[in-house]
Amino acid sequence: MLDDFATRAALAGLGVALAAAPLGCFVIWRRIAYFGDATGHAALLGVALAVATDVPITLGVLIIALVMALIVSSLSERLVSTDALLGVLAHSALALGLVAVSLLPGRAIDLDAYLFGEILTVTSHDLLLIWGGAFAVMALLAWRWQALLSATLNPDLAVASGGNPKREKLILTMALAIVVAVAIKVVGALLIAALLIIPAAAARPLARTPEMMALWACVIGAVSALGGLHLSFAYDTQAGPSIVTIAAAFFVLSTGIAPLLRRG
Repeated sequence: MLDDFATRAALAGLGVALAAAPLGCFVIWRRIAYFGDATGHAALLGVALAVATDVPITLGVLIIALVMALIVSSLSERLVSTDALLGVLAHSALALGLVAVSLLPGRAIDLDAYLFGEILTVTSHDLLLIWGGAFAVMALLAWRWQALLSATLNPDLAVASGGNPKREKLILTMALAIVVAVAIKVVGALLIAALLIIPAAAARPLARTPEMMALWACVIGAVSALGGLHLSFAYDTQAGPSIVTIAAAFFVLSTGIAPLLRRG
């Protein structure tokens, strides 16, 4: 029988993985991997805002993640080099967050917990927030799946069919911000993008349809969360990096067997 803290950690990891995995597919299809970095790194600034104003950490992170996501979304439409823009914003947000945290008077903050996650300290209240956010993201994706897919793969065809790619991009942006807000306790600001991207990238060679890719990404993300926790318990390693390490192993494995699948 698992201890209570281990059960909560497993449920938290599963909740974040199931929300992040299908969203990560859209990040890959749109080729905006740095988008997750930018919003994830901005989360630390959200932590500083929350501590300074005595609001819940999740709310502070959500506000800053939404602001960053909207800034990236609006500026990327006006500037040519989106990759450069996202790189500048990602690292600038992280640096600004670290400076803001260090300037908080008389406030002791465990930076490691927010940089790399502290899944083993998840409380029942945290679980409610994580699964509430996960259900919101999954429901949003299920509701808008076809519209999001059309706007992602062929924006011109989406417009011709009466769709609104800008609206779908905004919905995707909001979903990303929610995942960042609920994931910071699990994997931390530095690893959020990895949990978004790696399971989806590992799923790509295994799937022939977008729906199967999203399903495989969920499976890989869930197994990575549980496997990473087991690795953490067995070898006393940090849980967040351990989860990402298992996901990376899946990526190496799926990439290695991709040529065999093509032949079959």
